[in-house]
Amino acid sequence: MSDTHPIYGLHAVLAVLEQDPAQVQRLWLDTRRRDRRMQDIQRAARAAGIEVQAVAREELTARAGTDRHQGAVAEVAGGSLRSEKDLLEAVEAATRPLLLVLDGVQDPHNLGACLRSADAAGALGVVVPRDRACGLTPTVRKVAAGAAESVPLYQVTNLARALKGLQQAGIWCLGLDAAGTQTLFEEDLSGPVALVLGAEGSGLRRLTRETCDTLVALPMAGAVASLNVSVTAGIALFEAVRQRQGRGTRGK
Repeated sequence: MSDTHPIYGLHAVLAVLEQDPAQVQRLWLDTRRRDRRMQDIQRAARAAGIEVQAVAREELTARAGTDRHQGAVAEVAGGSLRSEKDLLEAVEAATRPLLLVLDGVQDPHNLGACLRSADAAGALGVVVPRDRACGLTPTVRKVAAGAAESVPLYQVTNLARALKGLQQAGIWCLGLDAAGTQTLFEEDLSGPVALVLGAEGSGLRRLTRETCDTLVALPMAGAVASLNVSVTAGIALFEAVRQRQGRGTRGK
């Protein structure tokens, strides 16, 4: 089948079997693994009517393109990428949405970790630009540990335009940048908000920075000037979660 790609790792494979088994075209498992997590995958495959092919670890490595597959590889059709139109429709239907926007993150490990944090924080989704940014690669799915199947990844052609569309829909676009005049913890995150983070090293691009409603910084007390983007995303998302548990002043 055209437009298929592998996903690998126990969490990622189990997640797609449980949440969207129609995507799964073929499933290969390590003949030597008999542990509980492998049994969970086999049980989910049986429930979905998907045939399991038991193969040697070497074949799994060849199909995954890496030896970090943990004994499970699936071939899936399509993907979980959503469009800008999907994004605006989701925002319109949501109450007090929380979004994570990543401006040009290219490291699949960072994107996977951000998806995982977004899932844990209950975010509506993650927004990325189409060009010069990482998409839904097998490594992203593996690192996300199932979150790539539960958190929508919205891919937009023009990030600044997408941010303006979010603003028109009532979303407060908050950029995290060292140039911020106040800290993240001083900003009200209790209403509809998009947390906008820049790429590894270069941070927010100029047009993205200028489009945000406001800029805030993390208070840095040590010698390092900045944190990894996935660490920053986790801090920002859970500061929003903390505030939302106690108040709601900018609700939709």
